Amino acid sequence: MQFLFPTFLFALAAVAIPIVIHLFYFRRFKKVYFTNVRFLREVKEETSARQKLRNLLILLMRCLAVIFLVLAFAQPFIPQDVEVKKGENAVSIFVDNSFSMDALSEDAPLVEKAKQRAKQIINAYAVEDRFQVLTQDFDGRHQRLVSKEEALGLVEEIKTSPAVRTLSQILARQQQALGSGTANNRISYVISDFQANTADLANFKDTLLEVNLVPLQAVKENNVSIDSAWFEAPVQMLSQPNPLIVKVKNWGSEDAENVRLTVKYDGETKPVGEMSIPANSFNIDTLNVTISTTGWHEAELAVTDYPVQFDDHYFFTYNVAEVINVLVINEQAPDAYLDAAFKGITYFKVDNQLSRQLDYSKFPGYQLIVCNGLVSVSSGLANELKQYVDNGGNVLVFPAANANTGTYNTFLASIPANELQNFEPQERNVADVNTEEFIFNDVFENRSANLKLPSTKGNYRLSTLASRGEEKLLSYRDGNTFLAKYKSGQGIFYLCTAPLAEDYSNLARSGEIFIPMLYKMAISSARERPIAYTIGRDETIEADNVVRGGESVYKLKGKEGEFIPQQRIVASKVFLGVQNQIIDAGYYDLFLTQDTILAKFAFNYDRRESNLAYLNADQLKAQAPPNVSVLTGTAAADFSEVVSDRSRGVILWKWCVILALLALAAEVLLLRFWKG
Repeated sequence: MQFLFPTFLFALAAVAIPIVIHLFYFRRFKKVYFTNVRFLREVKEETSARQKLRNLLILLMRCLAVIFLVLAFAQPFIPQDVEVKKGENAVSIFVDNSFSMDALSEDAPLVEKAKQRAKQIINAYAVEDRFQVLTQDFDGRHQRLVSKEEALGLVEEIKTSPAVRTLSQILARQQQALGSGTANNRISYVISDFQANTADLANFKDTLLEVNLVPLQAVKENNVSIDSAWFEAPVQMLSQPNPLIVKVKNWGSEDAENVRLTVKYDGETKPVGEMSIPANSFNIDTLNVTISTTGWHEAELAVTDYPVQFDDHYFFTYNVAEVINVLVINEQAPDAYLDAAFKGITYFKVDNQLSRQLDYSKFPGYQLIVCNGLVSVSSGLANELKQYVDNGGNVLVFPAANANTGTYNTFLASIPANELQNFEPQERNVADVNTEEFIFNDVFENRSANLKLPSTKGNYRLSTLASRGEEKLLSYRDGNTFLAKYKSGQGIFYLCTAPLAEDYSNLARSGEIFIPMLYKMAISSARERPIAYTIGRDETIEADNVVRGGESVYKLKGKEGEFIPQQRIVASKVFLGVQNQIIDAGYYDLFLTQDTILAKFAFNYDRRESNLAYLNADQLKAQAPPNVSVLTGTAAADFSEVVSDRSRGVILWKWCVILALLALAAEVLLLRFWKG
């Protein structure tokens, strides 16, 4: 047992007062006339013994009253496993309000239980102490120390939020706020479900801050969510099925049966079907989205699940272009077969231009640029094509038979791609098609069937530098490359080793190869164009082919209103910084003027909260450094007592007051009813 004010123990000398009174108290005896002196000795002896016992008991009660009263002023306590600190306290309380806290505890959602715990912790401290109330949002008003009454009001206002922070980030923010105060004692409380994927306690290195973890446990830990979705092809096409791949995940420890998946687009909700997902596993399903109109589209995937529902919906957007623009750069007259191949697809628009009459500023408006039969590649054209590819464009090159390999190789080295060597005027047959790659994937129903593959009467050999990252799409019988693919920046560069001219190649006559090759090259992409973004994780989004007009600024508009994002324009792209301005899942329109929507973006809540795997109290204790404690209590317990006992020990002064009053009451009873 220890004392908060031990100097008061000197007042125990006051115990001498009732002792002195007892020793110097002489009561006068009254004369008693008694007719028979035979019983006088017996009565006298009996009365004297009873009187002494009564007086000793009264003395004991008086001494106990003084002793317990002095002890009450000294404030005794039984210390717990932490040192009891004196003086003013600065207390930071983090209340986890992430979506996982919507899970149910024994009698209420975890977020409500966390708010209750926070109030009990605040009430366990004195009025003069200062408090910080912190949530996942890291709001500016939560970055300062406030009074006890104001702290209770801030706790009451807490609502669930899509924000997700790691435990180390939370403790660092608490440390920053507590360091701004003048209190000697800095104490941190973290009330959370402590999900395993965010509880990175080992990353917090401060050993001076007193940290108390208050874990809350959900009754049921099952959750099914739509993890992600993506189109199989990088470009969605009109009036034909566009395969959409959906990943649905079961985060729980029990199998999920009869999970219903639906998709909504073009104003209609269509059931996809039901699926069963094993525990801690996922299913990948493919559904076809048939698009009937061009322009931007909004779509939504949904599953039915309870009680955690924030991840049951997945919003996404996609754009169907009215036309796919193709530029063919020719040395002389356009190639009739190449021109006819593109014009055979109605939504392809082809521009044929001579290499000496190019307008480089229009390059970003094309999805594919074909260099057909150029004798040489000028430095200006090489630089523009390199920049075009790096920014996400697609380039296909058919060299001329009499090509200037010096200018070509300078250009190819900048991509980088394998370089042209000697031209070999000999007949060769293409023997292998890479059907695993996007260009020829899913083109042929029967890959083992005898295809009419192209043949050539002359071709260039390529260097074989592994660092160039060549991927063979079509190969000769001897293994040499006929058509190669290289990724460069955000775009793709395709190189054919044979001229397209009919004198050297019959590729243009091989419709089974040539037509799908051109079509898929035009819609290919080296980067995955996201159909959806994640709130809090994707802080910068990109829009293509958008040009600033005048002094106008871009705006984003959602269901909660519009705002101006940070914006930076590079060439034909605009990069928008949304920071923490988007907090609700859904669709957001990009515009300069209200009547013209330039692009649509979909935002979804972070799926990190979908994983309901928690660290329990024992696991937290195993990971906790010496300055971190784990506080537990029953669901119905008043947590104020747990905190009080921990911060100030088991307080005994109240019991001392009660015992002092009982001693005085006993003295009164002895004086009143024991007449001796």
